[in-house]
Amino acid sequence: MTRQEIVDITDLRNPTLTPIQQQALAGAAAHPIQFTRAAILDAARAETGLSDFGAADFMERLDVWLQAVGEDADASDITRINLHQMCVRYAATRLRIEDMIRRHPDILKIKIERPIIVAGLPRSGTTHLLGLIGADSRLRSLPWWEATAPVPIPGEPAPRGSADPRWTRANQGWQGYDALLPYMKLMHEFSPDHISEDIELQAVNFSSYLLEWLAHVPRWRDYYFANDQTGTYAYLKRGLQVLTFIHGPNRWVLKCPQHMEQLPVLKKTFPDATFVITHRDPVASIQSAITMSCYAARVFRRRIDTQGYLDYWVDRYQRLLRRCVDDRDCMPPAQTLDVYFHEWTRDPDMILREIYRRADLPLTDETLAELHAYLEQHEHGAGGKVVYNLQRDFGTSAEEIRSKFDFYFKRFAVVTEVK
Repeated sequence: MTRQEIVDITDLRNPTLTPIQQQALAGAAAHPIQFTRAAILDAARAETGLSDFGAADFMERLDVWLQAVGEDADASDITRINLHQMCVRYAATRLRIEDMIRRHPDILKIKIERPIIVAGLPRSGTTHLLGLIGADSRLRSLPWWEATAPVPIPGEPAPRGSADPRWTRANQGWQGYDALLPYMKLMHEFSPDHISEDIELQAVNFSSYLLEWLAHVPRWRDYYFANDQTGTYAYLKRGLQVLTFIHGPNRWVLKCPQHMEQLPVLKKTFPDATFVITHRDPVASIQSAITMSCYAARVFRRRIDTQGYLDYWVDRYQRLLRRCVDDRDCMPPAQTLDVYFHEWTRDPDMILREIYRRADLPLTDETLAELHAYLEQHEHGAGGKVVYNLQRDFGTSAEEIRSKFDFYFKRFAVVTEVK
């Protein structure tokens, strides 16, 4: 085993840009973006040759997205280009989903039966748990290449013996992203085969908290909280039905941190699911999230406001966890399991057996061997470990942050990790 690389990003506040980062910023500045609803929808129509977006209520949410991004004065030109491309991608995906349902209306009769759904704090190990359960060949999960392009482009050729063109495009995007921000893969990988959050399907309805991770958009955050998310979760299910139609099986394993603040809607949308809610010291999650965001900010922001990141995400985590505390008891006891990070790291097999028991899915020796093989191939932190320094980078301490989450520690048996 090679010695684990320790990465200490000491220039979060005042980054030293690489030649690739400098070139990317200069190139983006030379191509200003027209950030309007008409420009995005017209681009999606031109890309797909389609025109039916389905229910038109998403347009109001798209308008709020665009207004919120327009108000973000510190968004870099790279951010604006990325968000424009992302909006066009979601609009084009929506056109393709609606077209497939129009041509195959029985898609909407497909049952998404007894999914296993993971909800837990961002940057808290939920991706690792999702990938592990997703290694069970009896279950259907959502790799990044498919999450970003759920519906194949009709007639698009795939050279004999080569990968799906959607995988190839996702890999090209990942290689470019990795070249631009090489430490990002140690914090949040976007390689084509890694298992994605289902938030990508929610975003096709132009909702979710996704936009908050990509720009400073308090207008969107407030709009999102003020509006019921039932329709967006219904669209998530619609996307899963299309994906199941393209190829099964239909026993899904899904994950999104946002589910922690949408438990009643999640239960209503997937009433027969097994719900796995993971819990961890929020300081561990927050320090990872804000360090990751500030590292990426060297190309995504015009200036880096470390205090702003700290304030925003401490507040955002409070909102998310308060909703989880308030709504946890609405979940069906026999179908819901609280998983604690310290117990998971000590004995993952015990937790896996309980998840599978509640999901009424046999955990055979063969399946357990399959999952163990995944763990060996995806050892946590094998690629390197990032150093977190709250005092140096954000002028705060673990104790100061943790004091704002007493309500969470009182409700759940979470163990303090970060000193």
